[in-house]
Amino acid sequence: MPEAASLHVVIVDDQTSIRTILRNSLAQLGIINVSERKNGKDALEYLSRNSPHLIISDFNMPEMNGLELLKAVRSNPRIAKTAFIILTGEASKELVQEAVKAGVNNFLAKPYTVGKLKAVMEAVFGAIV
Repeated sequence: MPEAASLHVVIVDDQTSIRTILRNSLAQLGIINVSERKNGKDALEYLSRNSPHLIISDFNMPEMNGLELLKAVRSNPRIAKTAFIILTGEASKELVQEAVKAGVNNFLAKPYTVGKLKAVMEAVFGAIV
């Protein structure tokens, strides 16, 4: 049962507006230690120096998409156990299967509510207080 204020979350999305909305949604849950990255490549560089509790990554991004980022995270022993949620507007059966095979912890479909975000996170961490 993690405390929301103690969680470090990295948001990875190429759209500034989505990152802002997600940051605000996390703040409503009491999660304020949030970092933002604009794509998977930028996120990997950040992750080479930081070890967050959770990565919430968009699927469709330039340079390195969310699935490629997930695979890179899972292949790095230092951050391989980091919780990973894919944020997507296109949860095709193929994407879901490939992400599950790569080790995704959960999915968050766009559009989402703060309640849905909380439920998806609690499915990964247990109750967030």
